[in-house]
Amino acid sequence: MEDVGGLCSDCWKAVDFIAPPLCERCGTTFTLEADPGALCGICARHEPAYGRARSVFAYDAASRRLILDLKYADRTDAAPAFGRWMARAGVELLGGADFLVPVPLHWTRLFTRRYNQAALLAGAVGREFGVAVLLDPLIRLRRTPSQGRMNASDRRRNLRGAIALRPERAQQVEGRSLVLVDDVLTSGATVSECAHVLYKAGARNVDVLTLARAVHPALIDDN
Repeated sequence: MEDVGGLCSDCWKAVDFIAPPLCERCGTTFTLEADPGALCGICARHEPAYGRARSVFAYDAASRRLILDLKYADRTDAAPAFGRWMARAGVELLGGADFLVPVPLHWTRLFTRRYNQAALLAGAVGREFGVAVLLDPLIRLRRTPSQGRMNASDRRRNLRGAIALRPERAQQVEGRSLVLVDDVLTSGATVSECAHVLYKAGARNVDVLTLARAVHPALIDDN
């Protein structure tokens, strides 16, 4: 990655940017042409907890270093470029959004990393698109075990009850259209738990915007 937060030409060629046709709900790519509004098989069988999800690129061997550097190697200088990409990928979600909401870290992980990468991305997207950010409406009540080796159902059980709304933020959430922001979308367990909490608090709509989405969910360790 270059100092300006962009990609070198070789990295750019290697990254698998997500483009239509997409599932209307989860934003996964179709291998064949599809009608507008089409759903993937998973979303057709099981409606996601959130409204819609969009991502910039696939999380794979080529893009993994970008995510890991952002999360663990203090490459916060990349956030502005990532925010521009996310604003373009999520334009249909952001147009009607009242607030962006970063997926929270447990305080122990925040203490270790010193920053929440989801909050950095939310701030970058907000500045790019002109949408306000609610930095801390959600809180992690417990530090959940690593989810890297869990299947989708285990991930859901792992997150159940682990995220809550700060009571003082309830009025800012009620009746609002919100966009959850995170670095990677995997099984959707984390954002689904966040969406459940926000809907329970009276949110009108909850969409999801991430920098990357999993091609092979087993490769990724959620927050």
